[in-house]
Amino acid sequence: MEMVNVECEEQEMKINNDEDLANSLTIQIIISSSYLRRLVMTFSDLMKQAMVSTIIRYFIFILFSFTVRVESQFCRGISQYDQCSLNSACACFYIAGAIDTGICTAIFTDCSKLVACKSPDNLCDEPNHRCIHHPLCHNLPVCYLVPSFNEQLCPPIAVMNTTTTIPTTTITTAAISTTTTKTIQQLVIPNIPVGARWAQNGTNVAGGHENGNATNQLNEPWGLFVDDDQTMVIADTWNHRIIQWTMNDKNGQVVAGGHGQGKQLDQLYWPSDVLIAKDTDSLIICDVGNQRVVRWSRRSGTTQGEILINNIDCFGLAMDDQRYLYISDTDKDEVRQYKIGDKNGTIVAGGNGRGAGLNQLNNPTNIFIDQQQTVYVSDYNNHRVMKWNKGAKEGIIVAGGQGQGNALTQLSSPQGLFVDTLSTIYVTDPGNNRVIRWPKGAQQGIVIVGGKGQLYYPIGLSFDRHGNLYVVDSWEHRVQRFSME
Repeated sequence: MEMVNVECEEQEMKINNDEDLANSLTIQIIISSSYLRRLVMTFSDLMKQAMVSTIIRYFIFILFSFTVRVESQFCRGISQYDQCSLNSACACFYIAGAIDTGICTAIFTDCSKLVACKSPDNLCDEPNHRCIHHPLCHNLPVCYLVPSFNEQLCPPIAVMNTTTTIPTTTITTAAISTTTTKTIQQLVIPNIPVGARWAQNGTNVAGGHENGNATNQLNEPWGLFVDDDQTMVIADTWNHRIIQWTMNDKNGQVVAGGHGQGKQLDQLYWPSDVLIAKDTDSLIICDVGNQRVVRWSRRSGTTQGEILINNIDCFGLAMDDQRYLYISDTDKDEVRQYKIGDKNGTIVAGGNGRGAGLNQLNNPTNIFIDQQQTVYVSDYNNHRVMKWNKGAKEGIIVAGGQGQGNALTQLSSPQGLFVDTLSTIYVTDPGNNRVIRWPKGAQQGIVIVGGKGQLYYPIGLSFDRHGNLYVVDSWEHRVQRFSME
């Protein structure tokens, strides 16, 4: 793929209009040189999907009281529609009224959905929309949805912090009550020997038949939960569904969603993670595109879910043995602990603004909770794994933290996370297409699989009770099992 040279430089843009609160927008763009993430999608892969016209709709609307932070990517020094990311599904759209500055975002081909900007100030009424030029659709500038969560699809060349003020949207849902505090072992953690090794060539245990929506296919899956009997529950993200796969089956079974992307209770919109709640025999799902956490019963005949938590930019989920639910919030850069039925939760990691301090996180993704309620977090943009002891005010770096890179002391956008009984950390390192094992107290990790063409952007990770490793090989649209030798 031909690389595009994008000039990145520090810049600051401010747009003010005192007459209308909804148009009062202050943008501070800080662009610093950084590593390009190794996130590659070929155009041919994209065209195989019947979803090209809806790619843009997966982005999260970050709406909370008085403040919205939009993460997106600006491009300079290149032409309209030029590739501005290693992902060829993204292009540069010039900003109306700006000089030589565009927004790098996903290609949206449904021109009929676009409306003209309000002249003469090039304003947009819809939240999270920006006025851009799109000459293939309209001669005049149009309002275009700017993603608030495009780091998975359009890896940013630079980090931009945007603050805006808009009205708050509130959705009310009924609380889900709980009356017992019975302790149930939520996750069986295998005893993995210190010198354990895994087969270097994995076995396809789900998907692997190119991308598609048949029951023997997956489409860029992200999250994974492996049950005691080796049943896999997979967040089939681009298919907007949760699919269950029993060991040795040729086809999976759709157990949540699968009715297209949408916000109805029988639909999902870019699910990123899933777990099985043992006490209620239900699935708890992070429904990214709908900014909610939902629960679906696993009982036969279930046709829709119920909302547990709304208006949350969730990404990762975990549950401890006391039935507390933990959720990472990529907008607030925090992890919260919830009792089922609670809408507010308690901060247990981060929550001190976006940053690289020991009391901060920067786009937390996957999480893991041990039996002492210790919180482990994949700190995506800080390229590290953080450990927060119960009640701690700041975390401890337990893997990475030496900048983005491919050395054994480094990680590149870590995601999937698992911690064994010896406190050894296992983390997917998608920017380096590998899985790293990081022993407790070690100064560097060990590559246990990948790095030699076996994986293509691995995200989710788990183990079964026998110590076999399961990896969501996202861009190969499959789950692979690596047997412990």
